Amino acid sequence: MTFLARRLAFMLGVLLVTTFVAYTAMNALGDPLFNVVGFYTQVDCDAVIAGEAEDVVGTRPGSSLGECELVAEAREKYHLDDPLPVRYVRWIGAMVQGDFGESFKNYMPVSTILAERLPKSLLLMGMSVTVALVVSIPWAVAAAYRANRRLDRASTALSFGLLSIPGFALAIILMYFFVVRWEVFPSRFEDDDLFSRLRSLTLASLTLGLPLSAVYQRLLRTDLITTLQEDFVVTAKAKGLSDRRIMFRHVLRPSLFGMVTVVGLNTAALFAGSIIIEQIFSIPGIGRELYVSIVRDDNPVVLACVVIIVTAFVLINTAVDLLYSYLDPRVRRDA
Repeated sequence: MTFLARRLAFMLGVLLVTTFVAYTAMNALGDPLFNVVGFYTQVDCDAVIAGEAEDVVGTRPGSSLGECELVAEAREKYHLDDPLPVRYVRWIGAMVQGDFGESFKNYMPVSTILAERLPKSLLLMGMSVTVALVVSIPWAVAAAYRANRRLDRASTALSFGLLSIPGFALAIILMYFFVVRWEVFPSRFEDDDLFSRLRSLTLASLTLGLPLSAVYQRLLRTDLITTLQEDFVVTAKAKGLSDRRIMFRHVLRPSLFGMVTVVGLNTAALFAGSIIIEQIFSIPGIGRELYVSIVRDDNPVVLACVVIIVTAFVLINTAVDLLYSYLDPRVRRDA
């Protein structure tokens, strides 16, 4: 089996296990009927519908019959009488075809909700990763060239400062200056065109990207300093190559291994980490929809959001493995 086939098989296995655990957990937390029909009285509905049992004491005449009809309809519609593994296979089969079910609360197809929310979260994630990489790579290169000097010590203090600020606190600080005080950016998400979307997501992407840039800078700086001490760098300097050529032609690429791993892990985690940030900046994305659906016990939407987050995590980390094989072919041979 080739390297790519092994990675794809492993990815598929992880997706099956994680989605089964998520589906089981959502169905084991309580009776799904409560989320569909609301609170209902535990009675023998078969007997009530057949007229062989009286209404529950304390309820209106005929209320048990109407309640039981709703329960029976929900059980049939959502196949709640089937065993859990059968329901999971039916759910995963429909999901592969793009059918995530119907929301329990607004009765809209979940795929419609995701189609509206997902592009905004993907754009936010892309902008955040771009901010993190554009800031961290030149920052790390400059600090590595001047290791243990004044600039390096100042950058270390700055990176620790960014890492120590909670995300919601950084979001509030940015909102105060750029929205309330200077009115540079809008207070709510605007979806008129691409420029307005980018403008509305700028502060949120800075909130997510700047702390990540500090992580990437510290990691890449350390790897660059280690690589700069290798013998081939000394040889390159002896040949008269410029520092810029040595850094970007011979040092940067072998120093990216650790950073590539962390970038992959953090990029996938941005979906989950954006929940609070999307709430603060009123961004109608996957994170905000997940938060609202958890509060409302809207299981189909929650499961769909979890599947998207898990799939993104697995796909991105599989891409990182493939990128490893490009950066160093020995990884492909040893796997």
